[in-house]
Amino acid sequence: MRNTTDIRALVLSDLSAINVVTVSVAFVIAEMFYKFHSFTLEAAAFLATWYVLRIAARAALGRS
Repeated sequence: MRNTTDIRALVLSDLSAINVVTVSVAFVIAEMFYKFHSFTLEAAAFLATWYVLRIAARAALGRS
């Protein structure tokens, strides 16, 4: 059972690393370029940017 736990921890840490990097990049992009004067629009643009970056990072690393 210990082996399965280690594998899950490895997978989760990998996914978390991808998420941390992509959310950081998306945050910087949003702060620099998104000036819609509307919280809702900026939040939606940030989330869309994060989603696209995360999909691109996962594809670049060969993960589905």
